[in-house]
Amino acid sequence: MSKQVLIHWPGCQSTRCPAGCDWLDAARQAGFAIPTGCLGGSCGACEIDVNGTTIRACIATVPASKSGELTVELSTDPYW
Repeated sequence: MSKQVLIHWPGCQSTRCPAGCDWLDAARQAGFAIPTGCLGGSCGACEIDVNGTTIRACIATVPASKSGELTVELSTDPYW
């Protein structure tokens, strides 16, 4: 069984999901919309910052965290 991770979403909402869960599914379950484009990782529309590291949510999964918590922020790209 995967360890549960507490995710702090923008807007002060927090939810738990298992490590290894798809980021888009975790966001959907939290009622949070991550913008998407190609759904293959090439366009960058789904970029989010997780604990300060930019990831592409459409091709990434929720990582395990030593602290058991992750903080998500929307990435800002001047080209979008």
